[in-house]
Amino acid sequence: MTGSETSPSFRLAYVPGVTPTKWVRIWNERLPDIPLTLVQVPAADAFEVLRSGGADAGFVRLPVDREDLAAIPLYTETTVVVIPKDHLVAAVDEVSAEDLADEILLHPLDDTLDWERPPGLPAFERPATTADAIELVAAGVGLLVVPQSLARLHHRKDLTYRPVSDTPASRVALSWPQEATTDLVEDFIGIVRGRTVNSSRGRRPAAAAEQSPKAKRAESGGARRKPAAGASAGKAGGRSAGAGRRGTGGPQGGKSARSGRSGKPRRRS
Repeated sequence: MTGSETSPSFRLAYVPGVTPTKWVRIWNERLPDIPLTLVQVPAADAFEVLRSGGADAGFVRLPVDREDLAAIPLYTETTVVVIPKDHLVAAVDEVSAEDLADEILLHPLDDTLDWERPPGLPAFERPATTADAIELVAAGVGLLVVPQSLARLHHRKDLTYRPVSDTPASRVALSWPQEATTDLVEDFIGIVRGRTVNSSRGRRPAAAAEQSPKAKRAESGGARRKPAAGASAGKAGGRSAGAGRRGTGGPQGGKSARSGRSGKPRRRS
């Protein structure tokens, strides 16, 4: 593992639709001396940016090639259809892919949904980007099915969106090169996973675990602990009490076990 000493800053890539604000804020609180630089990249370019060292880690959309990249799935987005506000679909709370069968659906080249076959009727040509497709929806050319975060990112006053069932969903993950799992990457993983500063998975507790055996014994109160005086006395007292009972005739405390009365047994006449 490469030490954090070789990384004076941390570069975090993120694809459109992902909002890393919460995690960046926690980073700045915990590691104020290490600047975090955000790198926005197209979804199709995110993995190459990580492989080439353009970022230390990144928020990407699954699937991820696990041969050289590690990934922690974070959440699954709702899939929505973007429509003009006066479209018939705007009158309902949710639609299915089958409900869109007679609609022209735009399928941009940077689409992030893993379709076997997009629903609806295909447009004359595929828009280059999601942003271009949004413009075409506003122009009344067709509709667009995207992850909800992208619908929010490209929000327009004349457009709205509704959830769509029976369609692929986009999953967001934190990814980084497996061979470049630095201490700073581990720190950011801890933040994303919600670990506290003193978490046992953090670097600080791990450093403490590398102390010398002498230091460990000093912190734990010594390698050997002498029994407390009270405990020794209690054990000794217990043995003495047991011995006293055995010497006085067992459970009846001085009475004969056979006759149940104290004194010597009677002689037969």
